[in-house]
Amino acid sequence: MKIKYSKHLEQRLSLRRMDSDLPKKIFEQSNERYLDQETKHFIATMEIEIYNEFREIMVAYIVEKDIAKLLTIHPLKEGQKENRVKSGRWRKI
Repeated sequence: MKIKYSKHLEQRLSLRRMDSDLPKKIFEQSNERYLDQETKHFIATMEIEIYNEFREIMVAYIVEKDIAKLLTIHPLKEGQKENRVKSGRWRKI
């Protein structure tokens, strides 16, 4: 599958001083995937070392034909993933 970055994602990478390969790595290697019931975007999460500590990072994406468009990336706050799953906003796929 071909991977494409949105302009927003590219801006987030620059703003957060993240490696440009990080979203692709999370998309390809994540073992945890969700469907965001509110946005209808897919979510991939993965714990990685960033800013000298291990953090869980999420990448939101959509799939159009044979292209995965990665939309945004950000570190999850403590308990954020669990709260979204518990509330039903994120459904495990």
